[in-house]
Amino acid sequence: MIEAAPAKVNLCLHVTGQRADGYHLLDSLVVFADIGDVVEVRAAPELSLRVIGPQARGLPVGDDNLVLRAARVFAGAAGAEITLTKNLPVASGIGGGSADAAATLRALARLWAMPLPDADRVLRLGADVPACLVGRPLRMQGIGERLQPLPDLPAAHLVLINPGLAVATPAVFKALPAKNNPALPDMPGFANAVEMAQWLAAQRNDLEGPALQLAPVIGVVKQALATAPGCLLARMSGSGATCFGLFADPAQAQLARAAIRAARPDWWVACGRMLR
Repeated sequence: MIEAAPAKVNLCLHVTGQRADGYHLLDSLVVFADIGDVVEVRAAPELSLRVIGPQARGLPVGDDNLVLRAARVFAGAAGAEITLTKNLPVASGIGGGSADAAATLRALARLWAMPLPDADRVLRLGADVPACLVGRPLRMQGIGERLQPLPDLPAAHLVLINPGLAVATPAVFKALPAKNNPALPDMPGFANAVEMAQWLAAQRNDLEGPALQLAPVIGVVKQALATAPGCLLARMSGSGATCFGLFADPAQAQLARAAIRAARPDWWVACGRMLR
């Protein structure tokens, strides 16, 4: 069984509070790109994980690996040989680990002919895993457990850039000066990607400021995207350090990817269609 694990992009991310147990409350619009990792599972006597691909070196393979943790969530789990092709940078704010866990859940449910684990077990794997399990545009609220499908979004393309830097999510949240920020307004319908970008520009990623303090290169990445011809919006995704540029024209998105990759061969740069 083979499952795609598409990159998750936070088009905007508002931090609206913090619970007594320390978990932060979020209000975020989440979309996915046709860029990502791939999970393949085969029947086997025991559970095992092999990681290959261009970003494999950044991911330790141990019992705490999120893919193996996802496999063990199934009650009465059997054996399986899991191969993860790692294309997305590790700890980069685009939900790579969560997408891998979600793809593992979908693949093993098919392989073992079992229902997906219940929502509470899925959420315990990580706040982004429930959204990644759905894999379509969503409004994500609470600590990640409240998911509302978004109406049809206009066609758009995303250029993703990571400067080769892993930013620790707990450190970003710790540096956040205010935890009780305004929630998102209701999202209107959009006739095209330009209208969508104009509305998104009035929203925020509340984690961008703290992440910039910890990793100023994020500002350089955003500027490279913002000045690319055809870029409608440049913003950081999640807790960073990956930033995205939103484009209406796929040709301009590809040109931006090529130009930025040529200028900064040390950066991870990818381009893909926003999944709708």
